[in-house]
Amino acid sequence: MTVTKITNLEFGKMVQAASACLEQNAEFINSLNVFPVPDGDTGTNMSMSLASGAKYEREEISTRVDDLAAAVAKGLLMGARGNSGVILSQIFRGFSKGMEGKAELTAQDFVEAYANGAKTAYKAVMKPTEGTILTVVRESAAAGNKKITETDDLIEVIETIFHAADEALKTTPDLLPVLKEVGVVDSGGQGLVFVLQAFYEVLSGKTIEVESYQPDNAQMDEMINAEHHRSAQGQLNPDDIKYGYCTEIMVRLGRGKQVDQEFDYDKFYEKLAGLGDSLLVVNDEEVVKVHVHTEHPGEVLAWGQEFGDLQKVKVDNMRWQQEEIMQSDEQESPVPAAEQPNGETTKTIDTAIISISSGDGIATLFKSLGVTHVINGGQTMNPSTQDIVDAINASGAKSAIVLPNNGNIFMAAEQSVDVVDIPVKIVHSKTIAQGMASLLEFNPDATLEDNQTAMEEALSTVKSGEVTVSIRDTTVDGVEIKKDNYIGIVDGKITVTHPEIKQTAIDMVKSMLDEDSEIVTIIMGTEGNQADAQEIENALYEVDDELEIEIHEGGQPVYPYLISVE
Repeated sequence: MTVTKITNLEFGKMVQAASACLEQNAEFINSLNVFPVPDGDTGTNMSMSLASGAKYEREEISTRVDDLAAAVAKGLLMGARGNSGVILSQIFRGFSKGMEGKAELTAQDFVEAYANGAKTAYKAVMKPTEGTILTVVRESAAAGNKKITETDDLIEVIETIFHAADEALKTTPDLLPVLKEVGVVDSGGQGLVFVLQAFYEVLSGKTIEVESYQPDNAQMDEMINAEHHRSAQGQLNPDDIKYGYCTEIMVRLGRGKQVDQEFDYDKFYEKLAGLGDSLLVVNDEEVVKVHVHTEHPGEVLAWGQEFGDLQKVKVDNMRWQQEEIMQSDEQESPVPAAEQPNGETTKTIDTAIISISSGDGIATLFKSLGVTHVINGGQTMNPSTQDIVDAINASGAKSAIVLPNNGNIFMAAEQSVDVVDIPVKIVHSKTIAQGMASLLEFNPDATLEDNQTAMEEALSTVKSGEVTVSIRDTTVDGVEIKKDNYIGIVDGKITVTHPEIKQTAIDMVKSMLDEDSEIVTIIMGTEGNQADAQEIENALYEVDDELEIEIHEGGQPVYPYLISVE
């Protein structure tokens, strides 16, 4: 079998298969996270990013391959989550640019476009690191350039690129010492190998059997929350809300008196898609969770009951909520009004400060420090470029500052700057504590550039600690870690581990303290509690009774305690 051209039909199948392959293997890619923490999300980020690209490809009506590739690139750009998702979007961006003017692709066209994707990805990263997805894409592109001198058979060429990527992936531990220490290959590179594998198997006529990725209950809840908070609704007119009821249900599949059909994801999703928007359907073998904005919540509930009994139901009137939010905003923070073409007025602000965090308590803390908009997301669910763009646009501000509060959100935030129409600056806060410290330097009378500089300088004034549980046995930076033990991470480095959570927190903070330390802030997550936090506080007073210690409810997942020292 020989294939010398890729038409729109083959290209569409390749993209959809690659998206499905990433979805199927998301958890495996997540497991390659260097740190043994329960928030490894490279696989989830890459899967959701390419799913956005695949959606754009399905909706593109053109039959030209270059138009389809442009649609994939656009979808990936807007849906990119995490650094891995952004780099993947840049690979496809360069890939798309490299095939402009091509209604179909020859082997030569594919190789040149893929090589351009590798170059574009390298240019997008300020300090390219070998031993990552960048190494995998570069080495596989070089193999494709060599193979094209021998054959014009696309199957042989893409097989060569796929196998070269797999071989390059195996070398990543030799190029990046931390990967060798932990005993894993680069997770982003593994994701790219799955994409190329799907490309090869589609063209060679192999059958790809892909099971749907099944997140656990915590991940399903986080995905539901991320979808609901996807856009900043605080600036919307209630009358502009097309679908007024935020409806969430959880269905126990196969149970209940009204069950009359077996669960089929596509059929279940298609019916709900016709009832509203902002739809998210996630499931495992036992339950399906739904989030949808609709005008007919009763129909959503009835549809769910055809597949199982309703274990959870939540319906919120978003128009009423919006009226309450707008009334509260007007009472708490009046701002100048701008006249619209129709003669009406809406509130405007000079500079929106947009912070990304997870947990209602943390959101409240940020707002108390001057943040105008909070995007729900962070460790377990990185927001997409589109989420950040939506928040900026919805702010109605003349300019904006974005606090990612997570290094894995930097690239998506930077990418949003090029999409919006107002000036935006990114303050590169890697932690919640850094984001909060930076806000103390914001001056509403200063320029956007001066504020960014001052806020960036404040990042180094605070030490950030995170306490979580290890999900596997490993050794990182010389620290031997046992599964289910707690670990303390200080500014991105694991410093302590202990079977007890309180002792882990105490030992971690002790390692953070120095003679200049004055303030310790303890933020409790969903798995933390006031009693333990109080014991941690008492132990720290024994170390230094002049410390000023504050305890706050954060509500963040994954990390029972976030602790900062200033």
